[in-house]
Amino acid sequence: DFLISAAVSEFKGPEIFGVVRLAQVNMELARIEANFSGLSPGKHSWSINEFGDLTRGAASTGKVFNPLNEEKTKEPLGDLGTLDANEKGEAFYTGVKEKLRVADLIGRAIVVYATEDKSEHGIAAAVVARSAGVGENYKKLCTCDGTTIWEASDKDFVASKF
Repeated sequence: DFLISAAVSEFKGPEIFGVVRLAQVNMELARIEANFSGLSPGKHSWSINEFGDLTRGAASTGKVFNPLNEEKTKEPLGDLGTLDANEKGEAFYTGVKEKLRVADLIGRAIVVYATEDKSEHGIAAAVVARSAGVGENYKKLCTCDGTTIWEASDKDFVASKF
């Protein structure tokens, strides 16, 4: 059975900010969209790593995720390639990755490296969290004015006299 699955990873600084969105297209293909700011201009490798442990930043996220145990001659499944940051330090990515299952990534980390070389610990990391896919998150609306419940303030509700 095909399970619709989506995930998000948010980089919250202090230097590097960004969001990575992952969506399962089918059982053998995932779509990845990312945007970053605060990078040094140039090329930066990025990957999905084994663990979502950020206690020591990227240093505690383990190796690049490799569930298929690919030999050294092949790229691990978690290798996302290279980001190219422009002169403003911004990088954008849109693409797909074969054999990647988003559900297997929840709780792991996405890591960005200072250069194309992954031998050093990354410069930024963020945990991959489950996200509602299209049509999976039904909002409850206030029938009075259409405000979503979590956006409502105290003045949107009437206090009971009882």
